[in-house]
This record gives sequence, structure tokens and C-alpha cells, in this order.
Amino acid sequence: MLRTAIAAAALLATGAASATATGPVASFDWFSYRGSDPIDRIVKPGPDQYRNPILQGFYPDPSVLRVGKDFYLVNSTFAYFPGLPIFHSTDLVSWTQIGNAIDRPSQMNFGKIGISRGIFAPDLSYHDGTYYLAGTCVDCGGNFVMTAKNPAGPWSDPVWNKIDGIDPSLFFDTDGSAWILNNGAPPEKPRYEGHRAIWIQRIDLKTLQPFGPRTVLIDGGVHPAEKPIWTEGPHIYMHDGWYYLSTAEGGTAVNHSQTIWRSKKVDGPYVAGPNNPILTQRDLPPDRPHPITSAGHADMVTTPKGQWWATFLATRPYQGDDYNIGRETFLLPVTWKDGWPTILPPRTPIPWVHKRPDLPKAPAPALPTNGAFCYRDDFDGTKLAMQWLKIRTPHSDWSSVADGTLRLIARPDPIGGDGQPSYVGRRLQHHHAVITTKLHFMPAHIGDRAGLAILQSGTHFFTIGLTRTADGYAVQVRRRAGDKDPATGTLVASAPVPLNQGSDIELRVMPDAATIRFAYALRPGQWHMLGKAQDATILSTHVAGGFVGSTVGPFAYAAE
Repeated sequence: MLRTAIAAAALLATGAASATATGPVASFDWFSYRGSDPIDRIVKPGPDQYRNPILQGFYPDPSVLRVGKDFYLVNSTFAYFPGLPIFHSTDLVSWTQIGNAIDRPSQMNFGKIGISRGIFAPDLSYHDGTYYLAGTCVDCGGNFVMTAKNPAGPWSDPVWNKIDGIDPSLFFDTDGSAWILNNGAPPEKPRYEGHRAIWIQRIDLKTLQPFGPRTVLIDGGVHPAEKPIWTEGPHIYMHDGWYYLSTAEGGTAVNHSQTIWRSKKVDGPYVAGPNNPILTQRDLPPDRPHPITSAGHADMVTTPKGQWWATFLATRPYQGDDYNIGRETFLLPVTWKDGWPTILPPRTPIPWVHKRPDLPKAPAPALPTNGAFCYRDDFDGTKLAMQWLKIRTPHSDWSSVADGTLRLIARPDPIGGDGQPSYVGRRLQHHHAVITTKLHFMPAHIGDRAGLAILQSGTHFFTIGLTRTADGYAVQVRRRAGDKDPATGTLVASAPVPLNQGSDIELRVMPDAATIRFAYALRPGQWHMLGKAQDATILSTHVAGGFVGSTVGPFAYAAE
């Protein structure tokens, strides 16, 4: 108990713990991640090539922007906090996270919403010295615009507007006017499930409020008779005197795609291109080897030399439509022919490697973003690295970093509840990985536990943790595979732990595509497998639903 008392005192001394905190404190010395997928042994980019995806793991809905020689990118984060990671690159290949646009609890209140609600499809833009970020907080405020003078932050609080729908983006015309467009309800009663429309309206850059008439640009999609679903994620670009409107269509699963339209006027009418969709993988056989699927939600950008490139989301299933790592960010060039752009010709697989953009090659990022890689966080400094995520907006201080240790106060908010559990996670970026931590913890009451969690949602997760039972201390694996299971998960494996070892243990999570194993060590290197391999498909989007990928990291829980 002495170690727990010291940890709690340290939290209180640094002001990182609430004075009302009563739960035991879990201390984590380090967190290590090692991942490598089978494709990593096959795909070997040459010196003039890059590999896809450029951002592995849960990095969906990429919006890309160039300002001078610098490129910036942002992704959706839904109900995770901090939110909206901002990346920087000079060559479109080597990306480094420089901040999070949502990094203050005052900016966004996620309340008790589901993990796959929250912030959808942000749009990053720049005009006259100001960066703009438009987005939607689903179930938590609606549509908004934020601003910053530096893309790394700080970003302003969201300025909310009353536009219905999702996926807003901004367009700045050559005449000085600014426009906001988004996915909204169709002008008349929807004709079928998934029937949506793309709307446009002027926006005042001083108040960030729309004004004037709101006009429909697309009603349904490319072929209305075929009942196209979920036209969304709109962006407008100018090229050779034309306004080009690009939207996603078909939903975010295997029928996902990207379409293109053009007009001589920013507010239309728009005509669909002759070769739609300009990006999809739905026209390929599902049993092809090493598939990349569900491609769409693209955003295009030009280099200083005028070459066009597109970022977009896609997925890497390990079997069928099962993928546990979410939707990822890919990169491909855009080709123009007869006044129309194409990202990928029909029936063409997304390449795993491609020739690099004609830009000066940047050094590899300090924190790798693709391929086989490993990293270790020793919790140096005084705060968590910007890659760590919490579930929903924090309203109390239950975590701290000091003296090379991450400390979490165990609280009675389970991972499967609608509050904020004491959990910090990082994206699972491989289907085959080994994640390890060293834990110091002395559970105060029966049912208190701390360790590692790997989760896709509040209803689909695993935990391995040290706990206290009626018979003493134990290390346990718990699983939740649906909302009928307890919010703390169902016990699937357990092993007793000697009392004198109760506060010092190493824990390991080993996802292996469709299966997952768990292990613990009471002495460094002396690993014991805990239980049998579990079914990891419960962490797939196909099973768990939603729009996020899995995250993994330390947690602590105090039984009520």
C-alpha cells in the first residue's frame, strides 16, 4: 500500500488529481508497441517510392492542405479527446503530428455520446493568413468552424452555426467570397434510406456564420435512378476556369467511392464527370490477395509545381471484411484528361507502393507512421504525448505524468459505460502487434483493477489487468462482445498472483489478426500466457460497427 499512497500523494501534489479522488492509483513505468503485418515482408518500397497507407491505423476522413511549401492534414477522431490531429509534411509522404485542434475541454463537450459519434469529417483550409477548420460534432453541437494563425495551434473555440447535416467544408473564391458546403437532407422528402444532398451557402469570415440563400448542388448522387446513398464529404477546387466538386458516395464500407462534378459557377449547376467514380475498389473481386477496400472520402491538393495528389481513406482487411485498425489514410496522384481528374482507373487495385511526389524528399518522421515499426513511451516530461487519447471530454484530472511514470486514479467509470473511464490509448496500427507495459498497483477493494485495455467501442473490448478477488490477487482477462455483457466485461481467464508480487507486474496484449492472446510476467522476460487465444473479430468494424479503429493502452477501474 505504500507505493499506492506515494503515487496518490504525488498526483495531489502536482494538482493533477481531484481532492475528491478516493480510488487507488495505478502507476505505469512505460508502454511499448511493436507491430508488423505480413504485407510488410512483401512490400519493399524502392528509393524513389513510398508505401501506402501513409498513416496506418485509425486515421479516417483525411483533409489535406498546402500553404507555400508546407502540407497539413487532419483526420476525424469522433468522441476521443484530444481530437483532430494536425499533421505536417513537406513531401506528402513523411508526416509528423504537430498538434491537436481540440486540446482543451472547454472547446468540445462530448457528454455521454458513443465513441463513434462526436467529430466527423473535418475540413482544413487557409485564407489570407488564417487557417480554418470546419467540422461536425454529431450529437454534441452540430456544425462549427474554428480558426488558428498557426496550424499547430492553439485553435479557437468552435463557432457553431445552424446548418443541418454533416461534413462542412469551406471554399474561398477568386472574387473574395467565401462559401460553406456540406451534406444535408434533400430538398424534398427523402426517396430512400441514405438519400442525401450537397448544399452551398455564403459564409461571413468575420462572424463565421452562413448567410444568404442556400442552394442544392447535388441531390442524391451521380445516377439518381440507382438510388445512390450518402453523398458526403464535399470539396470544391478551381482548375482551368472550372469549379470542380468532389464528393464521396456509397457509404464508408466496401461500396465506398469518390465522384467528380464541374460547373462554370461556384453555386452550380454541376454536371457529373464522364468517368465516375474516379476512385473505388468495389469493382474488384473480393477474394483478391492482400486487398485494400472501402476507398473514398478523398481530398485533393496541388504541389508547388502544379501536380495534383489526393489523400483518401481505405481499409486493409485481414479476412473478408474484417479489419480491427479502422480506416486509414492513403495517397495517390491525380491525373487529368479532357478536363476531368481521375485518382484511379476502374478495376485497378490501390497500389501498396508508388512513385514519390516530385518534391524534395523529407527525412523519415521520428515516430513512424507506416510499415513495420516499434516505439516506446517512457513517460518522460510532465504531460502525455499528443498521440494519447481519452474517451470523451475530461471534466476532472485523473491522470498525471511525472518522474517517468504515468499515474491513473482508478474511478468507478467502466470502459463499457457512458462516462469517462480512467483510460488512455493509442491507435492500434497493425493487425499483428505486441503491446507491453509495466504496472505498479495495489487494488484497495475486491473488483478494483488496472492494466491494459484494447477496445473498438464501449461494447467491444478486452482488458488484462491486476485485480483483487475474494481469494487474493489475480491477473485476469475480460471480454465484452456486445451490450448484453457487463460494462466491465466478462471474465474469460484468470491466474492467482502472490501477494508480495501484487503491485509489480508486466502485462502484454498480442493481437494477431482474427485472434488475440494475453500474457503477464512477474519477473522481466518470464512470460506466462493467460488463457487461450480469444476471438479478435469482435474488435472489427464489421462486428462492432461504428467508424473508429481499435485503440490500446493503460486503464484503471475502482469497483463501486
